[in-house]
Amino acid sequence: MNHSALQLILQAGIIVKGVLLILLAFSVVSWAIIFFKQKYFSRAHKESEQFLRAYRSSRDAKSLFQATKAYTMSPIANLFRMAYTDTVKEKSETKRLLRRYGALESAKLEKYLNFLATTGSTTPFIGLFGTVWGIMNSFMGIGSAGAASLAVVAPGIAESLIATAAGLAAAIPAVIAYNYYLSQARRMIIEMEDFAEELLDFFSRESA
Repeated sequence: MNHSALQLILQAGIIVKGVLLILLAFSVVSWAIIFFKQKYFSRAHKESEQFLRAYRSSRDAKSLFQATKAYTMSPIANLFRMAYTDTVKEKSETKRLLRRYGALESAKLEKYLNFLATTGSTTPFIGLFGTVWGIMNSFMGIGSAGAASLAVVAPGIAESLIATAAGLAAAIPAVIAYNYYLSQARRMIIEMEDFAEELLDFFSRESA
């Protein structure tokens, strides 16, 4: 079965081969992002928990700042580090800066997710293009042969089905991963926003 499918791919027209190569590229990049984001979110969550324990047990700003250097993947640790290094003393300005730093960390959490969304929304249509092209080749084969037999239409139909399957194979994991990682990112963003409110009071007391 695999051998037959491989033969069909090798014997496919240049357009269908191009479609399959594009879908393969989308799939490879998507899986690379999926593995990267899994590692990223796992480490970020672990480091955030560790930093929060340090924050709850010690409210010394200098020691906490030193601790943040070991938690470079944690959004809340990065938020604390950036706020600590800022020399602004006014509460309103600190609040504005915390909002800005939070936006930067949110962008890190959501980085590359747009590609997964693009893959999930476009690869089925790219596969559909290959499907249409394969069916068109089947009709052209019928016209050239002057008869509609299975031997004439089968190669073109098989090409179209392979393109359809490849499009879905690229899209489905990307959509699932996008929804999962987006929910992870939003959860960590909410935690970071809540922590920013604590930091506002923390640095207000430090500057008083």
